[in-house]
Amino acid sequence: MAARCSVVVSRADIIAEARSWIGTPYAHQASVKGVGCDCLGLVRGVWRSLFGFEPEKPPPYMRDWAELHGRETLAEAAGRHMIPVAVGAIQPGDVLLFAMKDRSPAKHCAILTEPGRMVHSVEAHPVAEVSLWSGLDRRRLRFAFSFPNLTD
Repeated sequence: MAARCSVVVSRADIIAEARSWIGTPYAHQASVKGVGCDCLGLVRGVWRSLFGFEPEKPPPYMRDWAELHGRETLAEAAGRHMIPVAVGAIQPGDVLLFAMKDRSPAKHCAILTEPGRMVHSVEAHPVAEVSLWSGLDRRRLRFAFSFPNLTD
């Protein structure tokens, strides 16, 4: 179920906001543009900028939370507020969820900016726009979601 919100956004709005985070330093559990964020913080910050609120506050999480619990917690949370998209049908502006290991749950997220490009935050590096498959195996893209209330 997607979050209930009356604000309408475009894919161009999402991409522009994601790109405005480029250069933000990595900071675990943070979500403040220009100050610090992790991959989830980037998506949370883009959401806040577009909709003016966060639909849900994430619980505190450690870097190895996905491995410890073995559940698709990130995908479950995204599914509560966003629209599921088939991985083969992703479009710019969609949120992508990746597993970091073959048999692990998805725990990394990014925003697709154009075919083959994404904005993401990864430990020890500032937010950057990179090749979609930069350091990631195609099999590791596990889920995709669209923001709600898209005009295009």
